[in-house]
Amino acid sequence: MTRELLTGIGQLVTNDPADPAATGVDRLGLVADAAVLIEEGRVAWVGNASAAPAAARAAEVVTDLGGATVIPGFVDSHSHLVFAGDRSAEFEARMSGTPYTAGGIRSTVAATRAASDSELLARLRGFIRELHRQGTTTVEIKSGYGLSVHDEERLVALAASVTDEVTFLGAHVVPTDYAADPDAYVDLVTGPMLDACAPHARWIDVFCETGAFTVEQSRRILEAGAVRGLGLRVHASQLGPGEGVQLAVSLGAASVDHCTYLTDADIAALAGSSTVTTLLPGVEFSTRQPYPDARRLIDAGVTVAIACDCNPGSSFTSSMPFCIAVAVRDMGMTPAEALWSATAGGAAALRRSDIGRVAVGARADLAALAAPSYVHLAYRPGVPLVSATWKDGVRVA
Repeated sequence: MTRELLTGIGQLVTNDPADPAATGVDRLGLVADAAVLIEEGRVAWVGNASAAPAAARAAEVVTDLGGATVIPGFVDSHSHLVFAGDRSAEFEARMSGTPYTAGGIRSTVAATRAASDSELLARLRGFIRELHRQGTTTVEIKSGYGLSVHDEERLVALAASVTDEVTFLGAHVVPTDYAADPDAYVDLVTGPMLDACAPHARWIDVFCETGAFTVEQSRRILEAGAVRGLGLRVHASQLGPGEGVQLAVSLGAASVDHCTYLTDADIAALAGSSTVTTLLPGVEFSTRQPYPDARRLIDAGVTVAIACDCNPGSSFTSSMPFCIAVAVRDMGMTPAEALWSATAGGAAALRRSDIGRVAVGARADLAALAAPSYVHLAYRPGVPLVSATWKDGVRVA
């Protein structure tokens, strides 16, 4: 067993405060002049370096980080990373005034169906390396660009080769060949497609939105997934107010994502539930839609996560630091709230307690920042501050 001591940490964000009810900056559980002992991929000890136990001082490997800030690895709880093709022309058109719709998904479906497994896997692995370089250590990956039994199955299988957090999203949009009979496509999703994909997935998701799936169709899909033992996730209220948030809460979904347009009743329901609201700043940045009001959610007591929603159409970014900066600048979050939401909040959205924090027993998923404080994630937008990343105690970037 090799033990590694990370020392010379100027500021450590643990997300493990002494008071579990702490809020704001106190919720980050900051430790100055800190050290972290890693054993077998887990955190074995954490605290002020001067108080390190004998086991830490006897570590076989000692890494001095020279005053860097260390944070939990980012937990990106919403992404669509298995795809082929390019939609930069669509982005350019939006920047020239064309409104965003979800219709472009079908063009990605066509390109993805035409791509080989090896082509998709090579691109997927490239994204994982990109995530690691930016401090992300856990990523949820959805299918949704296959929309046939064969293609959805291969997408979830490919995703499962790089992450444990795989989501079956056969209910992304209704494919063109079922446009005249959407309910027949729902039958396919809840029958043969679910049978093929469930063994590779942990979650099921649905795009409950005008132009995608109705609340009745969404309920059928989610309930079918629950019967197969999958956890529930929902895309909702991205393009306008709808019933998706209330559906997510009523079914006990782990997370409801987008939530750009929320009513007072939606927020009250979320505040009284265990469903996390996952906000996706890159989407509004890329589509020029209004940003969701994170301040309103946090003040109401809602648990908020931040994720990238990396996809080729509406948010082609894999940078959690960028999303943090946007959330602080345009969504009413403080730097401390945004960082917590991008780490512990993402872990909550995945119903995980072993990631998103630096505490004894947690996975040793860490990111070092070439900065004196976590605040620099928002203070220096666009600057590559992540200098090192560890996943399960192994340096991956």
